[in-house]
Amino acid sequence: MLTIHHLQRSQSERIPWLCEELAIPYELKLYQRSPLLSPPELVALSPLGAAPVITDTTTDPSKPLKLAESAAIVEYIIQKHGNGRLALPPAHENYTDYLYWFHLSNGNLQPCLQRSMHFRMLKLAPDNPVQKNVDTRLKKILDLYNDRLTQVPWLAGDEFTAADLMSVFSFTTMRLFYPMDLTGHDGIVSWLRRVGERPAYRAAMEKSDLGFAPLLGGETPELFPPLQR
Repeated sequence: MLTIHHLQRSQSERIPWLCEELAIPYELKLYQRSPLLSPPELVALSPLGAAPVITDTTTDPSKPLKLAESAAIVEYIIQKHGNGRLALPPAHENYTDYLYWFHLSNGNLQPCLQRSMHFRMLKLAPDNPVQKNVDTRLKKILDLYNDRLTQVPWLAGDEFTAADLMSVFSFTTMRLFYPMDLTGHDGIVSWLRRVGERPAYRAAMEKSDLGFAPLLGGETPELFPPLQR
């Protein structure tokens, strides 16, 4: 059995969504933030104490595999349980697009959002060069996503792939912690609405974060939980 340890309202939402898309059976164990970070029982599961974490007993029930890091988990599930579905093979004409957009979220977008959020918590002056540099970088990344999504329906091209799955969290649930303004980024907003129409996404969010309405438009939400200012 594949077990997903999911910290609610976090990037680990990617993993139940992936399993729903691939129609892979899984057990979902939910953890609530305490108050912002992982609770002790989740911290004990991985070296860095962060979600997601999976355990997998399908190969050897006596020696369950344990794996952390969402990108690693996504690749593992696709290859071990999904017969390669939702990934593009090297022979595919859009293979390099798939690789680029799959890794851009964790490699650039999410770290930049985190830096911007933390700097704002420090109440730096608006003209502080560090804050300005991060904001400029973030705008470039958002514009890059938006330009791509005005040309193609999905990040790797014409078909939904794990590249989309890896990026959505940063534009939806992450806005509970950092209310990013998507004004003028209609390509991103249209893409999020297409995501919201996917039955697997709706099913995963209902199971993993019951009562939470995903932020699939250009709205600016209230902070959750409030940031210290």
